[in-house]
Amino acid sequence: MKVAIIYNRESQAVINLFGIPNREKYGLSTIKIIKDAIKSGGHQVKTFEGDKNIIRNLEEFMPSVISGERPGLVFNLSYGIQGKGRYMHVPSILEMLGIPYIGSSPETHGIALDKVITKMILIQKGLPTPKFAVLEEPNSIIAEDLKYPLIVKPKNEAVSFGLRIAYNEEELREGVQLIYDTFKSPTLVEEYIEGKEVNVGLIGNDPIEALPPVELDFGEGLPIYTFEDKKSISGRTVEKICPARLSEEQTKQIQHLAIETFKALGCYDSARVDLRIDAQGNPYILEVNSMASLGKSGSYVYAAENVGLNYNKLINRLIDVATERYFGTTVHSQSTKESKDDSSELFHYLTKNRDRMEEELKHYTNISSRTDDPVGLSTILRKLDGRLSRLGLKPSEQYTNGSSSWTWETKAGFKDGTLLVLPIDIPGDKGGYPVPFRREQEWLFGEGIASTRAGMILMLQAFDALRSIKQLHNKKIGVFLYSDEGREMRYSNQAFKQASEEANQVIVLQPGYKNGKVVDQRRGLKKYSILVEGNPQRIGNHNNQLDVLSYFINNAQQLKELSSHNKKTTVSVQDVHTERYSILLPHRVRATVCVTFIDQILADEIEDKIKDTFKVNRSDARVFIEKLAERPPLIRNKKQQSIIIEKLFKLSEDWKLPFGYESGLLSSAAGSVPWSVPVICGFGPVSQGLFTPNEAVHRGELLQRTLLLSLFLLNE
Repeated sequence: MKVAIIYNRESQAVINLFGIPNREKYGLSTIKIIKDAIKSGGHQVKTFEGDKNIIRNLEEFMPSVISGERPGLVFNLSYGIQGKGRYMHVPSILEMLGIPYIGSSPETHGIALDKVITKMILIQKGLPTPKFAVLEEPNSIIAEDLKYPLIVKPKNEAVSFGLRIAYNEEELREGVQLIYDTFKSPTLVEEYIEGKEVNVGLIGNDPIEALPPVELDFGEGLPIYTFEDKKSISGRTVEKICPARLSEEQTKQIQHLAIETFKALGCYDSARVDLRIDAQGNPYILEVNSMASLGKSGSYVYAAENVGLNYNKLINRLIDVATERYFGTTVHSQSTKESKDDSSELFHYLTKNRDRMEEELKHYTNISSRTDDPVGLSTILRKLDGRLSRLGLKPSEQYTNGSSSWTWETKAGFKDGTLLVLPIDIPGDKGGYPVPFRREQEWLFGEGIASTRAGMILMLQAFDALRSIKQLHNKKIGVFLYSDEGREMRYSNQAFKQASEEANQVIVLQPGYKNGKVVDQRRGLKKYSILVEGNPQRIGNHNNQLDVLSYFINNAQQLKELSSHNKKTTVSVQDVHTERYSILLPHRVRATVCVTFIDQILADEIEDKIKDTFKVNRSDARVFIEKLAERPPLIRNKKQQSIIIEKLFKLSEDWKLPFGYESGLLSSAAGSVPWSVPVICGFGPVSQGLFTPNEAVHRGELLQRTLLLSLFLLNE
């Protein structure tokens, strides 16, 4: 599970700074040990300052999860930056964003920070608390009958800010004046309870567990726990005694009071209740800390250690109770049961390393390798060669031509096994600037990220996962890479056909469709170059010379009529270029015409019609038609393809992964696979903006597809 630690320390990234600044901060050493503790629980962890950038940071860090993967969670350590009700700020943002977090709601934090409202609720619930009064200003009159000594503290502050004992009227007014000057806040005045001070840490929700009470031994000096004591700057050491020196009956009594207080304020997950016990054994609730300190020297951690919860266990217990509160006891699907089978290990490896997957995708996406860029292609190939070699794969020279196709295989070879296929080139020329990788909450963007890079990383991470359980080298797997997708595999097709014949099944890692659909049928492609040449002509000159541009436009309109939705054929003009002299009319028109089809016979008929359409019997014009490329269609072969599809359906059902299949319009390498070899295409994650500057892949599907491929290869 992804866990984001949010804290406040140095950042002042807000729109304006005003009001009372926060003085509560976790130390960097404590943040680090919390982070290390969370990592020890097998979670992915990242730390963030709780400032105005938190929304963007969380969107980037916490994409949607796959079935069986625990959703992201915030470990909230944020005391806020400034202003009133600072504990409420980050939880309120998280509530708005719909992100689960550890700790109480904004409402509860607001109540707990307001000591007067807290005491009023306690009184309403019949829970004991010292008598009190509220002084709005230093000269306000105390209407209640309170006995000295009195405790003076700010109405809306925490960690003992401004806390002091007043033994007479003069000390009382001094304390109230100081609080008013410092915090611009009303003052809570309550009767001082002579006796033991104890606190009770609480953890859980249903049930709520009360930790052993911790007694504070103040030694010499003031018998209260001041801010200076908590920050270890008072010059004395306040000893913690756990369990507190209480009878069994008293212990149960104050634990019960702490639990009832926790419920009365609506706390979640954890809190600490501070109490005093007078000489007659009567307990009084002083206040509630809705964000009990997790510093190693704090009493909350000290009490947890007393019941066998060491630091790492305590931190991960807090994650567990929050997760259970949000999602119930059955958080994991079948994939996360306690069994240590290979499939579950694959799942845990991939979900744990999701960030690494995206970082590797970023690295490869930022290397441009367009079809006509030999330097870029060489760079990406060199990196893949090193990566596959480190995984233990070896080159298969028989199916490598060294210029447009390269094949690797595991130690077991790929004969009668699975051949994975993907291009390394990004169709297009070298013009323009490459589009760099960028991350949004649900989508990952970048040049070629869908057409080549996602399939590339999907495959590499699946191999990593198999290697992690020592199941890669004994699997029959081959990898066929080619660098002429932008030229419709003109040079690599022969090697690919030969490699496909050796495999038991072929999976093409091109982009898939929504809802996890792969492609079991694709149209074929024929691409033609049509050149029409005539004589140069002046604009407005009336003669019988052929206007080659008008001629081409008229005939191109006739080509559109050859398209048929029912027959699954499309004829379209892909681009047109003209040449002319100065202000004369064009004398040369060059165009590219594409035909997509399922029926090969119908495609051949369309080719004849194209030639007939542009046949010209004039001495002043010439037409040249050249076939640039031809890719056969992938025809739905239920008998063969069902072998793969049924396996994938079973895995997707077991692991609650989206899966389906449909036909595609664009041609791919899959059409060149022999009819007798089962093949599916579109195994990559769903894309948007394919072959445009806004090309992207879905973050969740990247992980889903990687898991599905890993499981498929594991079971072969």
